[in-house]
Amino acid sequence: MSRTLFGRPLRGVAFDVGVSALVVLSILVTAAQPATSAVPGGWAVALVGLAMAVALLFRRGHPSLVATVVAGLALIQVLAGWGPLPYDLAVLIALYSVVKYADRLRDGVLAGAVAAVGVLLAASQAGANVVWWATAIYFGLVTGGVWLAALNVRTRRLYVLSLEERAATLEREREAEARAAVVGERARIARELHDVVAHSMAVMIVQADGARLLFDRDPETARHAVKVVADTGRQALEEMRRLVDVLREPQPPEPATDPDATAPTGDPERRRATVAELPALVGRFRDAGLRVRYRAEDVPATLPPGLDLTVYRVVQEALTNALKHAGVGADVTVGLGVEDDLVVRVTDDGRGRTPVRPAPSGGHGLVGMRERVGVYDGRLVAGPRSGGGWQVEVRLPLPSTPDPEVIAA
Repeated sequence: MSRTLFGRPLRGVAFDVGVSALVVLSILVTAAQPATSAVPGGWAVALVGLAMAVALLFRRGHPSLVATVVAGLALIQVLAGWGPLPYDLAVLIALYSVVKYADRLRDGVLAGAVAAVGVLLAASQAGANVVWWATAIYFGLVTGGVWLAALNVRTRRLYVLSLEERAATLEREREAEARAAVVGERARIARELHDVVAHSMAVMIVQADGARLLFDRDPETARHAVKVVADTGRQALEEMRRLVDVLREPQPPEPATDPDATAPTGDPERRRATVAELPALVGRFRDAGLRVRYRAEDVPATLPPGLDLTVYRVVQEALTNALKHAGVGADVTVGLGVEDDLVVRVTDDGRGRTPVRPAPSGGHGLVGMRERVGVYDGRLVAGPRSGGGWQVEVRLPLPSTPDPEVIAA
């Protein structure tokens, strides 16, 4: 956890204090020397240097203001005729800070121009035994080097900040797309489960009416009809619980123009697919170019409609991904079996022919499968195989079969 002081990182505050301490140290060096015409002493010189050191404490937050204050103090030094002094290091630090931290580079350019004038003034007061233009060249090279170094650091700093901002924006967009995919898939699951529950309610009504009419004439048939109503109601209640779980997060109502709202019963997107239709689905992918092997062992003859649909959609999405990513001609194995849970495995060898023009990716296939499997408290594992290719494995808990003797009781 990063610590702060006065709203600034403690590490930055400590560094700025160290920089100011370096300037104070140069003041002490100046004060320790005997006063001469070249190196003046006295409290006035120390006071100007100390003011520069204090101003440097605020160089990150207010770089332009600090540069202005330091330039003004340096002008006082020039007007007093003190010449260059060791604590003039503060001028270079202020110049570096304004170029690096100022919001606008224009402030850094202006500070460079002022520093150029200061170089000429400082060279003119360097002393009688020194050629002024040689001193001006030396001071100019040092000042120009500091300005260019600050410009390079500023450019790199802004580049890193732009990369961080771009990465944060991409992360937000990716999260928004994932949330939108989850919401869309949940809405589709809700519509499909609505069909399942509506079908169950219709069966219950028909069986209840039949039991009422046959109660006196054929008690055995009526008893069987009541059992069907109880089993169907129990299953419908379970489906309704899952439906409520899917819709637990509030969602805005779909617009009236939603194509699913007016889709006919025969629309493939609305029709309830089942495990029994998987051979036909596999055949269509064989026609598309995949070499698919399909086997189903010990799969219950009847599954709850919602679970039936989930298995179908998982296999459909896995085969679609195999066709898009493994390519035409890839070997794919689709297996259904019971290992305490209902297990669906779809594997490919990844050795198909890469399409010349790859099909566009929906981008949320795994997200949709994970949502579907999660509705039934199942588990989804998808990833590359050690020998090459890809594998999707889904485990779905099988519903418990009620004891007939308990129902009869």
